[in-house]
Parts: sequence; C-alpha cells; structure tokens
Amino acid sequence: MTALRPTRLARTGLYLTVFVTGAAVMVIELLGTRVIAPFYGTSLYVWSSLISVTMIALACGYFVGGRWADRAEAVGLPLIIALAGVAVLCIPWAARPVLLATDPLGLRAGAFVSALVLFAPSLTFLGMVGPFAIKLATSRLDGVGTSAGSIYAVSTLGSVIGTLLLGFLLFPLVGSRAILVGLSVTLLVLGVAATLFQQPDRRVVWAGPLPVLLLALPLPALILGAGRDETGGGRFQVRSEVESLYGWVRVIDQPEHHLRLLTSDASMIGAASLTTGANQLTYQKIVQLIPAMAPSVRRALLIGQGAGHMAMALKQHYGIDTDTVEIDPAVAHAATHFFGFVPTGEVRVGDGRYELRRLQGPYDLIIHDCFTGGSEPSHLLTLEALSQLRGLLSARGMLALNFVAFAHQGRNPALASVFRTVGAVYPHVSLFVSEPGDDFNDFIFLASSQPIALAAPSLAPEQRAWLKERVMQIDPAQGTILTDDFNPLEHLQTAKAEEYRRFVVEWLGAELLVP
Repeated sequence: MTALRPTRLARTGLYLTVFVTGAAVMVIELLGTRVIAPFYGTSLYVWSSLISVTMIALACGYFVGGRWADRAEAVGLPLIIALAGVAVLCIPWAARPVLLATDPLGLRAGAFVSALVLFAPSLTFLGMVGPFAIKLATSRLDGVGTSAGSIYAVSTLGSVIGTLLLGFLLFPLVGSRAILVGLSVTLLVLGVAATLFQQPDRRVVWAGPLPVLLLALPLPALILGAGRDETGGGRFQVRSEVESLYGWVRVIDQPEHHLRLLTSDASMIGAASLTTGANQLTYQKIVQLIPAMAPSVRRALLIGQGAGHMAMALKQHYGIDTDTVEIDPAVAHAATHFFGFVPTGEVRVGDGRYELRRLQGPYDLIIHDCFTGGSEPSHLLTLEALSQLRGLLSARGMLALNFVAFAHQGRNPALASVFRTVGAVYPHVSLFVSEPGDDFNDFIFLASSQPIALAAPSLAPEQRAWLKERVMQIDPAQGTILTDDFNPLEHLQTAKAEEYRRFVVEWLGAELLVP
C-alpha cells in the first residue's frame, strides 16, 4: 500500500469526523421510532424494522464505501458526509408522504418499508465513512490493523456519546424534527471542514461538499416552518400536540360527536363529552362499579392515569382517594389542562414497574390500565409484576386489569395467557367484556384473594343485570403463563395491533396521525 502519512491536523480531523458520524448513526436509529411511532406505534415490529434497516444500510455502506475508497479522489470522504447531511435533512420532509404511502401495507410491512425509505440513504452514506477513514489513516500496510481498530473504537465511542446525549439531554428539550435538522447541518458543515483539514488546496472545496451545503441552506427553515392541516377536514380540531419522551400526545376535539379525545401516538387513552366532561369509555364504567361490589374500598391505585376519569369518578361517587402512576408527563399535563383532572391522592410520573417498588400499600383496589402506541407494556403483565401488585393489596383487595384483544369465542391465546397469568397469582378471577357481541373489545379482569360478589346487595338491580350481560368465559388451556423470562404477548397480539391501528386510522384519518 502506498499512501502519504496524514498530518497531525488531518489525523485529528479524521478522528473527529468518525466520532461525529458514529454519533449520527445512533441518533438517526433512535429518532426513527419518534418519526414512525405516531403512525405505526412503538411495537416490537417497529423496533425490529429500524434495527434491521440500520444493519442493512451500514452493511451496504461498508461494502460500497470500501470499493469507492480504493478509487475515489481525496474529496470523496467530505462529499459522502455532506450527502449524508442532505439525506438526514430529507427525513422530516419526506416522513409524512412516505408514511401515508405505506399505510396500505399494514403494520409490519408498512413499518419496515417506511423505515427503509426514510433512513437507509443517510445510514448508508454514514456507513461509507469507516472504509474511507481507515484508508486515509493508514500510511503503511503493517499499520492497517491499528488504523482500523482506532477508527472503529472512536466511531463506537461517538455512538455511545450520541445515544446518551440524545436520551438524556436533547429528547427532553428539543423536538425530533429540530434534532434531525440540527444533525443535518452538523454533517454538512463537517463535510466542508473535512475538505479543509484534508486538503491544502482550498479550491478542492468547490468540487466537493460546499455546493451541497449551499444548495441545502434554505431547507432547514422550510422544514421547521412547515405546518399541516390540524382540522381533520373540519371534523376534528387538534387542541394540543406535544412530542414527549414517549411519543406524540394529542388532545383532539370532535365537535360532531361532542367528544374530546386523548391520544398517545396511535392509541386512544381517554375520551370525554365536550359538553359535560363525562367519561365516554365503557370499560371504565365497569371498573367504577367495583366499590359497589366491595364497599370496604377506601384507598385505590390507578396505574396508567390517562385522562384521569376513573380516579375522579371513584372520589365523586364513593369518596375514595386514588394514587396515580403515569409514565408520560405530557399525558399527565393534558389530563389536568384539558380533561379537568384533579388528583385525589399522590401523583407519580414514571414507569409502572419501577414505581411499584416505591409505593406503600395496602390498597383496597388497584386499577391496571396501561396501553400506549397500539401495544401493551408486556413487562407489566407478567407473573412477577402481578405478584408485586398483589403485595400492595389489602387482604380483601381487588385488582382490575384492562386488556384489548379479540375474543375468538374465548379461545384467543393472548387473552387466555393473561387469564392464566392472573389466575396464577389470584385464586378468584372474573372476566368482563366491554361491548357484548363485538369480537374486538376491551376485556376487564377482576381478581382477588376473596370471592368476587357480582350479585352484591349493594349493587342496584340494573347494575347487576348490566354486569351479568358482560360476563365472559375463557378457555385458559389456550394460553401460557407470562413471565419476565418468557413473554410472547406482543407476538400473540399481532392481529390485535393491526386491527386497533386500522380502527384508529379509519376514525381519525391517516392524515391526522402524522405529525
């Protein structure tokens, strides 16, 4: 191998380049969920698609970059970096049309194809940086190993710093679109700088990334200033839209049906009457009857606060104080400012599984109502998690768990698995369906260490009849006990995720779901 020994400035610049591009790879991969989640949710399929696309793009970049590095002029590396910057800048601009175009493909294929179209170009260019950098850093054949090891070590360190910077600093402060635009500008400037510290002849800049930078300069302002129709064709009014740490949280009014909706990505987590503010979700009405079955309930815990209707109803009708746990600060804010939620107990904002270890029981009633992004948090539905909840219940306490699924005449493996898991922790379990006659439904599990009195004298006759109509039988043999070690729930719920997303898209319209 014949190569000129790089100067100290050039070597330092080279390591800075691979550090920044290594960070850029992880920023793009992590931001991918924020771009796709409002439309396809945050299921395992979305993450699998993004990771697969990242690996495919990097592999292509390594291969093409290696061949190009053996043939390219010295300006090749700066040009590649600048082109990566342009490709990143195209992501927020192209996201909306790409997501809408892939909608007919369904959840799994749509998530994969949209990730491929949106992120593969920029990640492929970034993958090409490594082979170029190794060649530029190597002056002798016997130094290839050292150069390659140093380049990949610095690139990996950049990925680590990029991940921490994004998760701990940028996400809580800046929206994903602004982060992508900032990353694009950084790469464009880095492309010009790479030419300057690699080439003594400054005229080479005009043959490489500088024209790309000049052409791209107007785009950030256009992208950040771009708006969208928030009226849903006149049927909807978006009252609030916030990109939180966990997704896009929206408050949407539907005046035609006098409804106010609370959504997280493509999930409906709250619904109230525009005129009265009353809860409009049937399954929550079932839960609100529990204190009538067990008059000893004095203290409750709600995991998955949502709009806060259940906590307020328990206080209004039964005088019960309710502690709440909500993972998303934006949801908690929307509940207070748009749904009139007034806490009646301690309010905790954090992941349910973590907060369970910090709560002090006993509770007479625990309501488990966690659902976001079109999928359930599976780690809250395992044997271990439900055992933790039982440890917080009083001797006669009751657990109410909401679960969205197909009935399939009581033979759905997902529904049966949750039934078996709850039954492994609690000796008495009853199951109710929200809307009798519909196969796709909300299912409410009531579980306790004591028999559940569905015909309690404290229930009014019409309440007993209403509950009796919704009692459902399940075949537990169709399911398996879910544990932290083995939990196939997301796989079992694939059809549910597809159906739920179809329902939300048909109701709200695909246009309204894309930021």
